[in-house]
Amino acid sequence: MKQKIAVLGPGSWGTALAKVLVENGHDVTIWGREVDQIAEINQQHTNQHYLPDLLLPLELKAEYDLKTAVTGADAILFVVPTKAIRSVAAQLVAVLDTKPVIIHASKGLEQGTHKRISQVLMEEIPADKRQDVVVLSGPSHAEEVAVRDITTITAASKNLKYAEYVQQLFMNDYFRIYTNDDVIGVETGAALKNIIALGSGAIHGLGFGDNAKAAIMTRGLAEISRLGVAMGADPLTFIGMSGVGDLIVTCTSVHSRNWRAGDLLGRGHNLQEVLDNMGMIVEGVSTTKAAYELSQELNVEMPITETIYKVLYEGADVQEAAKLIMLRDGRSEKEF
Repeated sequence: MKQKIAVLGPGSWGTALAKVLVENGHDVTIWGREVDQIAEINQQHTNQHYLPDLLLPLELKAEYDLKTAVTGADAILFVVPTKAIRSVAAQLVAVLDTKPVIIHASKGLEQGTHKRISQVLMEEIPADKRQDVVVLSGPSHAEEVAVRDITTITAASKNLKYAEYVQQLFMNDYFRIYTNDDVIGVETGAALKNIIALGSGAIHGLGFGDNAKAAIMTRGLAEISRLGVAMGADPLTFIGMSGVGDLIVTCTSVHSRNWRAGDLLGRGHNLQEVLDNMGMIVEGVSTTKAAYELSQELNVEMPITETIYKVLYEGADVQEAAKLIMLRDGRSEKEF
């Protein structure tokens, strides 16, 4: 059934997801704040800064007025940076004329509160203004989805009826959606894998090989699981799409901006130089701070996250930090 969908955030991932929805026959409007970017999407049918040389569907509409973008929407998809989620949600409430399903495909933890994105959305958008909040996450690069590479991700909601609704919105012959009722696990895996991707990139930048990369991914997954379970997640979620799946794709590809940022850190660039070079949000940087603080609150041991935190926020030398983490006391692999 054709649905009217507003996509909030015309970055690479928001644009790629909007393209999927249009190709599935839905009426899609993408909203953003940059007038020139909105004009480019409408007139040139491109979004060159985020997805160079990709021709977008003629049916995709772009809008910089939020009220116009969401009028009559059956579903609203948030794909804005984590730091903007709360403010955009507050703006949305003031202009809603329907009771839509709220979907988010952003990955991070809110600074200060350490809350998951769905928690922020539920706080800002009252229950009488929405149907449900569904998380859309998994191993996916926008650059590959945009050219119809085979991709599988997860739609998560405590109410599987709404996860299945999102599944039906997005499913086609190159984009497959699985459902899950573990919202905490899916969001935690999505956020924390960006931290490990920074470390994986740094390992590459330092010149270490595949052994080291395998080590940081495997032990990184152990950290993600420990914190996730402490937050109430199902441990089985972390061996699924939004756990090990997302970790693999983010820790091994030059498409990953977190991996690229880590690679630059490993090559000796300081954090500000890295962020200036990237030109886009690197969610793993802020997530490292939030996850480190949360691990301290919950008394969860996360040595890789702590090491990356010290490199990012305390000026620790990345090569020395890699050496020190290897010299930690020996322990059983089965310790959780």
